[in-house]
Amino acid sequence: MSNYRRTRHFAVPLLLLSGVAVADDNVSLHTATDLIPVSKTDQEGAVFIDADQMDESKNQQVNARGNVELRRNKGVLTADEVHYQADTDTVQATGNVNLKQQGLTVTGPALELQMGKQIGNMTQPVFELDSAAVASKFTNMSLTPRGNADILDFVGENQYRLKNAAYTTCPVGNDDWYLRVKELDIDNTRQVGTAHSAVLEFKGTPILYTPWMDFPLDGSRRSGLLAPTFGTTSKSGSEFSIPYYWNIAPNYDATITPRLMTKRGTQLGTEFRYLTSTYRGILDGDFLADTQTQTNRWRFFGAHDQVFAPGVTGHFVYQRVSDNDYFRDLSSQISATSLTNLNQEAVVSYQADWWRAAVRVQQYQTLQDPNAPVIPPYKRLPQLTWQAMTSTDNGLDINVNTELTRFDHPTLITGTRFVAYPSVAMPLINQFGYITPKVGVHYTDYVLNSTPANPAENSSRTLPIMSVDSGVYFDRDVNWFGGHYQQSLEPRAYYVYIPYTDQSALPNFDSAVMDLNYSQLFTENQFIGSDRINNANQLTLAMTSRLLDTETGLERIRFAVGQRLYFTPQKVTLPNGVASNDTSSDLLASLGGQINQAWRAEAAIQYNTQLNETVRNSFTASYRPEPGKVMNFSYRTISGEINQIDLSAQWPIAPRWYGMMRYNYSLMDKRVVEGLAGLEYNGGCWAARGVFQTIATAANVSSTSFFIQLELNGLGRLGSNPLDALKLSVPGYTNSNEIK
Repeated sequence: MSNYRRTRHFAVPLLLLSGVAVADDNVSLHTATDLIPVSKTDQEGAVFIDADQMDESKNQQVNARGNVELRRNKGVLTADEVHYQADTDTVQATGNVNLKQQGLTVTGPALELQMGKQIGNMTQPVFELDSAAVASKFTNMSLTPRGNADILDFVGENQYRLKNAAYTTCPVGNDDWYLRVKELDIDNTRQVGTAHSAVLEFKGTPILYTPWMDFPLDGSRRSGLLAPTFGTTSKSGSEFSIPYYWNIAPNYDATITPRLMTKRGTQLGTEFRYLTSTYRGILDGDFLADTQTQTNRWRFFGAHDQVFAPGVTGHFVYQRVSDNDYFRDLSSQISATSLTNLNQEAVVSYQADWWRAAVRVQQYQTLQDPNAPVIPPYKRLPQLTWQAMTSTDNGLDINVNTELTRFDHPTLITGTRFVAYPSVAMPLINQFGYITPKVGVHYTDYVLNSTPANPAENSSRTLPIMSVDSGVYFDRDVNWFGGHYQQSLEPRAYYVYIPYTDQSALPNFDSAVMDLNYSQLFTENQFIGSDRINNANQLTLAMTSRLLDTETGLERIRFAVGQRLYFTPQKVTLPNGVASNDTSSDLLASLGGQINQAWRAEAAIQYNTQLNETVRNSFTASYRPEPGKVMNFSYRTISGEINQIDLSAQWPIAPRWYGMMRYNYSLMDKRVVEGLAGLEYNGGCWAARGVFQTIATAANVSSTSFFIQLELNGLGRLGSNPLDALKLSVPGYTNSNEIK
């Protein structure tokens, strides 16, 4: 038996002895046949040992004592005493054992491990998973997966099994929550943990038991039961659901969600998603045998997008519900409860270098509010479009838009409409301005179906359209209040001429008056759709001025004002509309910008210069000094329609505590459109949030909901999910787990 003393590797050669590399400064103790230079291949599988004392027995066992360090590949083992058996590649370690390998750090009193096969065990282990890969999956979230067990079994490379184990992502010294399991399997290859007979303890109190569960170690998708959700709404009572997530393949998954509602029964929801290199889509639906209404209620949503060939694409969407009140009764999101028309369409299109063609079929399901009925829109069965755009060598831009549509409706006049609109423009541009004259002809032809109740005659319309768009850009450098800025002055003039043609005999399939805004001032037609083309002899004058921070690029101030001047009366109207003799449109003006890094504000006004009164105005301001601190305020009015104030905020109210609120109140209707109040507490490795929300679902009808959720970092969320409601209701809301 030979004796060695511990040496440092940078000063002595590394030698391989029967598969064991040993640091030695006394080469004379070995014969030439004992000493084999370490090749690169051998080093990758070699075992390196450092210790205060080492000896080697004849049965190829190395015994090391005192501050032992054993290294192999990227694994490092330290202990008070280590025995390594070379022929079986087995290591036995005792006393302050610490092993770091394959994303795992584990300590304990004793270890036995067959290193090549990674088979063995450790008693009373305390383990910690590599947090670098885990944290990268969670924005600004520092996770430290750790725990302890009675026994840790090594069952293969990157595979571990712990018995009577406890698991948490809380940092050392914080034991707020633990997942205590009879058996815990950790697969570092797939980054998944599997718990058997698991009890979730929060603040020392068991709150959930499951015989089996999977959970990701890195935030990626895994099949298994998701955290249950629960809450309450005034429409459906107390609710409880426990989703099952099925990770079918990397590009296919499904979620099956039973939802128990005390006032309505059990609803079953399913969602299937798919994604390939040429197509993607989602199928989503719910079914409920409603005990309150004694009817079967359901919802279906499907969307599909596909690339059939180069330039050939398709789009499909289909939405339908069983009844008009489905969303008002069963949804807690104002974006859903306010839905009126559910789109159902399919489109196939072809895109070439300079032209595009498409075939579309489209219809809607219209959800009626008995207190505010609406007329369903026309069906397009089908619609064919062809659009072309090209430029000539002499600088002409040529555009052609054509459309052939068959309109159908159960109660209104039906027929086919053909539209062709070719136009030519000549942009003349230099460094400080531009002028673009344009001429075109808009042709429309109708073939109508006449009925005894709705007699109709075929008709057509041809209108020349001429316009000139022009603008100039000026700028200068200014120094205000100690800052360096660039101020711009951008006047713009836009003239349109369209002769008047009586269009009162034409049907109205899809036209409506376009909402007046700054962009609409620079359009040829004030109507959406092709059934009405306004007559025009008009000039739009506008001015925009910006103040740009030259250091940050922020638009500190933007001022815009514009108005359209009419030289002839506006005679074209929708059915039952009234012609206008106004000599000008309403005056539009706005002022706003990013005042500083935290403050942004904007005010806008629409003023009727004929009546000397305000038609609409709005004021918005937001203060966002840092994540987790946000305040929003807005006030808007539309004469005779809307008069609302809207306040929302998220703000720290104490260490780790955040308050959230929204108050959207209609001064005209004297009712709350949406109200929200919530609290959120961040415990470091967990967060709890409770939210109360009330929303107006229909005329004189409101729904209230209560959300409560416990989020355990890196494990999942328990309770009903208020995050979607918070992000929609409080612009700028930040999950407290994402706040540094």
